[in-house]
Amino acid sequence: MESKKLIPAIIQHAETNQVLMLGYMNDESLAKTKKEGKVTFYSRSKQRLWTKGETSGNFLNITSIQEDCDNDTYLIKVIPEGDTCHKGSYTCFGEKEPAGFLHELQGVIQSRKDNPSEKSYTTELFQKGTKKIAQKVGEEATEVILEAMDGNKDLLIEESSDLLYHFLVLLADQGLKLEDIEAKLMERHLKNR
Repeated sequence: MESKKLIPAIIQHAETNQVLMLGYMNDESLAKTKKEGKVTFYSRSKQRLWTKGETSGNFLNITSIQEDCDNDTYLIKVIPEGDTCHKGSYTCFGEKEPAGFLHELQGVIQSRKDNPSEKSYTTELFQKGTKKIAQKVGEEATEVILEAMDGNKDLLIEESSDLLYHFLVLLADQGLKLEDIEAKLMERHLKNR
């Protein structure tokens, strides 16, 4: 590849495979990306090298770089630090972070905490306090262990669902979110590669 030639670089989340953005690279930006472990593009508008996150702090940490079969496009897998788009969205295509149902359930639990409902079991747990919530997490964890030891997959699924639910309630009670746990797990994962 010629050093002045710009090559499209598709930026993809290493864990979810979601496409985050498209940028352009030349030989110099590719070399800096490989050396520093953070994506650096050649900015066509600024006419210079530009490291994604240099002003926002939302860096794109490299996990792998591949060329396509024609050697004219890069696929760069990353772990992003914050939103990818300068407009504040998760991707430059306006997509939201793929969160899954546990995040949706977390929102429902937080809503019950913020807006108590007399008919809600979740509200009842919050009213009983941290000690009762923590006790329920312990009880459900014990039941998960017992069902795993018995080899009953259907009951293991049931008890695991109860454990995750009560764990999310405990996190909300403590002012924490699933994202806090995910961030710690990601940190450990990256540290132990």
